[in-house]
Amino acid sequence: TCVTGVSGGGKSTFLIETLYKAASRRIMGSREQPAPHERIEGLEFLDKVIDIDQSPIGRTPRSNPATYTGAFTPIRDWFAGLPEAKARGYQPGRFSFNVKGGRCEACQGDGVIKIEMHFLPDVYVTCDVCHGKRYNRETLEVLFKGKSIADVLDMTVEEGVEFFSAVPAVRDKLETLKKVGLGYIHIGQQATTLSGGEAQRIKLAKELSRKATGKTLYILDEPTTGLHFHDVAKLLEVLHELVEQGNTVVVIEHNLEVIKTADWLLDLGPDGGDGGGELVAAGTPEDVVAEPRSYTGQFLKELLERRPGLRKREAAE
Repeated sequence: TCVTGVSGGGKSTFLIETLYKAASRRIMGSREQPAPHERIEGLEFLDKVIDIDQSPIGRTPRSNPATYTGAFTPIRDWFAGLPEAKARGYQPGRFSFNVKGGRCEACQGDGVIKIEMHFLPDVYVTCDVCHGKRYNRETLEVLFKGKSIADVLDMTVEEGVEFFSAVPAVRDKLETLKKVGLGYIHIGQQATTLSGGEAQRIKLAKELSRKATGKTLYILDEPTTGLHFHDVAKLLEVLHELVEQGNTVVVIEHNLEVIKTADWLLDLGPDGGDGGGELVAAGTPEDVVAEPRSYTGQFLKELLERRPGLRKREAAE
């Protein structure tokens, strides 16, 4: 389902302030206070509601895609199971940069040193002891296919999928990141260097790797912002996969390539501010096109007339 309409038309108020907060309050027991509303029907068919926003996955250099998606645990377990690690008596904790033992103590596993700048943003410089590798020399001597754990964290997701092709526990986690179009990011890339769109897709990847219940409501606010059309196509594949598992996905979106593939549209407006907040049209994209008051319908009509037959989601792929 896509929630569309002009800026200030009431999309965020409806979806985030009302639906999300009311659903999370009733289903998840949160203390969110929703906007005034009469009633919401159908929540009994859901067991979870998740707002996948563009907030950072972490605010320190130690947070990264591997730790957030859970891929780092099987990576550490794998290295701890190698003959060299066993001979030295290393446990999985030896390969963690969050605890003492295997990490570089000069930077405490961050790989960088934070320099506090008064009146200016903090500056991070590469640790001159480990040179950004995060681990001490002994830990880096344990190799798998000639690579240390620091080398693995420096690989791109795509390289990691190939490298761990025979280790399903790691490969499958990395595959979900690749599936959402993040094959180019580094496995151990610091969360502070990721964009909002990348953070949002990492969260999507984490959801994909979970066992589906088919009763989850996913809410996304303009997920295609800043994405190349190729990445938009990959994102659409993921969203449709979540729907095919039986879940409900509701997005606020302006991108017509996404809007035209939706099963259902809710067009709010007709204008912004005081002139908004009204349901202008609801139904399939064709239904919205038929509503003369809908600005979304007018642009959608042009697209569908220019490229007939592109209603289906394959069009965006």
